[in-house]
Amino acid sequence: MRLSSCFNILIGFTLLFGASVQAAPDTMPATRHLDSLVVGAGCFWGVEKRFEAMEGVVDAVSGYADGRGVKPTYKDITRRANQHNPDNHAEVVQITFNPAVISAQTLLQRYFEMHDPTQLNRQGNDIGTQYRSIILTNSDQQAEVAQQVLAAYQPLLTQAGYGSITTVIKPLETFYPAEKYHQDYIAKNPNGYCPDHSTGVRFDQSAQQPSTADNSGLLSGKHILVIDAEDFCPYCKKFKADVADHYQGDIPLHFRFASQLDGLSLKTPTWATPTIILLEDGKEVFGRQGYMSPEQFYLLLGQFKLGKSEAFQVAFEESTDQRFCKQYEIFKNTPDGVFVDKLSGAVLFDTRDRFDSGTGWLSFTKPVDGAVIEKPDNSYGMQRTEIRAKVSGIHLGHVFDDGPNGKPRYCINATVLDFIPR
Repeated sequence: MRLSSCFNILIGFTLLFGASVQAAPDTMPATRHLDSLVVGAGCFWGVEKRFEAMEGVVDAVSGYADGRGVKPTYKDITRRANQHNPDNHAEVVQITFNPAVISAQTLLQRYFEMHDPTQLNRQGNDIGTQYRSIILTNSDQQAEVAQQVLAAYQPLLTQAGYGSITTVIKPLETFYPAEKYHQDYIAKNPNGYCPDHSTGVRFDQSAQQPSTADNSGLLSGKHILVIDAEDFCPYCKKFKADVADHYQGDIPLHFRFASQLDGLSLKTPTWATPTIILLEDGKEVFGRQGYMSPEQFYLLLGQFKLGKSEAFQVAFEESTDQRFCKQYEIFKNTPDGVFVDKLSGAVLFDTRDRFDSGTGWLSFTKPVDGAVIEKPDNSYGMQRTEIRAKVSGIHLGHVFDDGPNGKPRYCINATVLDFIPR
């Protein structure tokens, strides 16, 4: 039954029986005046997620539309035979929104900003008619708004050096919801990336991101470059929360948009966010598209910074420093200060808790609060407690119960540490 019919029946019962029935406007769907709009901007996963994040959007559904003679299924529209078929369905998103909160004009402005409408039948590496830029309207008024927004955006793109907009505007005939696994795809797959084909050109020029950045500092030495999204990207947000926000290492970490990479020599495509690139003297050494967990990030960083050194073997292969190794001799009598994770820069141990155990390894009575994690280690036929860095997860050493005055002895490998004077 339609919600409007339910509402009319409710009013009828009220008039007939004199009952006082009142529903709060925010709890009665029938009192909401909603509108819908269907757009295509390449792969529908990222488009759906970006619209869902906007205030005033009630729902966004991935689907197919504007096809002839091709079944509206993912399997059929992506067949090689239909890649250049003008009658193929387009990957689209149906947006249900509250015009009292967000207008069709604003939605269409965001739509143009989130992709490159000058590309014909493609977005980045996604090539085919199913990826065409298209707006499917439900009224003459909506079509007029779409034409006005397109006309306003073209001069901004031209000024930025882009070509003509290829977006088609036409009435919607039928919208076919996509298969269930495509709905909320990005939310269901938290370790991927957001396709970002935006031009960086904004309707509000004051809010426009700079198209260039000073990359001169990235042209010498080692650097970590993260290509960020110019609009909402849950994978970027997750990478920042899980990795970047805790990183304090001595290899600088930089965020850039895809439009701000002038002067750098990159091999990895830059349309996915986040993309993590390791640079040396301005040239890419390694690139990875998509979210990286702390474990993945620090393994990559370890290979980049440490190579196949003794420190790498200790950190990732659970090896052990040689007794009285060179780094131990340097660190055993350092002045007042702290020892930090060689990769993440997180503070791990304090010289105030250091003591000379005579073992040939750095020894402490305790770590800095919350800096390490303990794990059972039953290797080599022994029962020990392994110590790992909480932020990076690298192997540090073991803890024993034979420290001074009944305290523990944290036996730590010096090669995976750096020292910072207080």
